[in-house]
Amino acid sequence: MKNWKSILALCLLIWGATKLQAQDIHFSQFYMSPLNLNPAMTGVMNCNVRIAANYRNQWASVLRSNSFRTYSVSYDQRIPVGRYDYFGIGGTFWGDRAGEANFATLTGKLSGSYSKQIGGGRKKASYLVVGAEAGLAQRSLDFLNLRWGTQHDGEGGFDPTLPSQEDGFNRDNFLFADMAAGLLYFHRNGNKNVYIGGAFHHLNRANQSFDSAAEDLIFSRFTVHAGGEFPTSSGKMGILPGFIVMRQGPSFQVNAGASLRFMLDQSKDSYQAFQLGLWGRVANKLEQGYLTDAIIASTRFDFNDLSLGFSYDINVSQLKPASNSQGSFEFSLIYKICGLERRGVYCPNF
Repeated sequence: MKNWKSILALCLLIWGATKLQAQDIHFSQFYMSPLNLNPAMTGVMNCNVRIAANYRNQWASVLRSNSFRTYSVSYDQRIPVGRYDYFGIGGTFWGDRAGEANFATLTGKLSGSYSKQIGGGRKKASYLVVGAEAGLAQRSLDFLNLRWGTQHDGEGGFDPTLPSQEDGFNRDNFLFADMAAGLLYFHRNGNKNVYIGGAFHHLNRANQSFDSAAEDLIFSRFTVHAGGEFPTSSGKMGILPGFIVMRQGPSFQVNAGASLRFMLDQSKDSYQAFQLGLWGRVANKLEQGYLTDAIIASTRFDFNDLSLGFSYDINVSQLKPASNSQGSFEFSLIYKICGLERRGVYCPNF
């Protein structure tokens, strides 16, 4: 067991050096991070202002203080246009830090969307939304803390006296521009709703090389996501299925599952609900084939305009002997401000 943990820790610590063109961040509670999911989600809400915050900590059971940490904060609002349509404007800031070498990314983006009603009225309507975002990001790396594959002693340990592969790295941080675009369709009929969307991230494919004389373009990421809400006839309970599919270069990932929503109070001046969910994550192997990476247990509590979520990833891949089946935990928060302008609850309650 100790050797397993040493090997896993070493693999994760040299990950920043061998996979600098890494896969993007992801949240198990993707539905609680709307602007990171799809820029077309900007302003798509059943209030006027939305503030979202997310935090994820992964591999703490193995890497301790060097675990992978991801955080995100976003703000967006909707602006009425005409009788039923809306503009959405927003901004997102997120950071990610991985491993002992502090392979870090900081990103700030502005996003906008336009929601066009294509059928129905206020209570029963279909919308098509187009969105885009643009911003700046910074990548950084602590070269002094890198551990290279050539410094592995063959017995699960690390020998810093062995030769490294640091030659060619001449900048430890750099800035790059980043752009994305997305589409979203949703239909709502009373308390029932369905939605499907797609996004194309890294449209401009910026250079990610830590060697200023080299070119290493980031892979574009394609995302497809869908879900809905289907209440029971009594309205006391509902099922919320959903999935997200992401493809970025050689990396492929699917999250799918469902939550059960239990209504505690749904009066005119109060809304309280509790959710329990179970999700699964499947990813591709580096060479060929697929693996079930994690089973995700989630919970969420809605109190009026505040939503709090928590999830835990149970590692079920071949790494579980080293990780003791411990993957990651996430906290999420969404707070909405409805204000005076209400033209009917027209979109899904994500």
